[in-house]
Amino acid sequence: MPGEPGDTLCLDFANTLSWRGRLQPAESLGEYGDLIKWSIAHGVIDTSAAARLRAVASTRPADARRVLRRALSLREAIYRLLTARSAGSSPSAGDLRTLDRAHRRAIIHRRLIHSTDGFEWVWEGVDAALDGPLWIVAHVAAETLVSERLADVRACADEECRWLFLDRSRNHSRRWCDMSDCGNRAKARRFSARRRERKSAGSS
Repeated sequence: MPGEPGDTLCLDFANTLSWRGRLQPAESLGEYGDLIKWSIAHGVIDTSAAARLRAVASTRPADARRVLRRALSLREAIYRLLTARSAGSSPSAGDLRTLDRAHRRAIIHRRLIHSTDGFEWVWEGVDAALDGPLWIVAHVAAETLVSERLADVRACADEECRWLFLDRSRNHSRRWCDMSDCGNRAKARRFSARRRERKSAGSS
């Protein structure tokens, strides 16, 4: 199994729904197989574990669909919990219960072992349970909420984007998930607005 995923894992999971401000956001998790692909790409599971989970899902399609629904519910709860502080609002009790339940299911599969390098935490059975990848996501999300990282969580200032990111800038003034993408679009919009204002002023 891969090592411990990075501290942006739960943000990346929340960002599997893109363009949240649009009428039709872009969904990356349309089926259970998409959850497996995402988990491989983000170091949650390796390819051998993915193969085993796909085999399980093929024999239990109804269970796989239920896990996907739980994944989407968990994702939205994580998004709202992570953005509540920066939005100046109180976290939803329902969202907190959703994450807490997922975390309690997860933590019983976490084991402390001794290896040649010393002691370490491992996840047991992630490659056998359809919801195994969600254990790790839920654990990282819960750890983020009680860590100093929470103060650095931002939602992109682009009202259509709203992707989450960690603001690690020196003065904590970063506004965009990606300056070359959302940041440049915002600059282009401001430039167009100023040009229209100048034209309007010149014609009056």
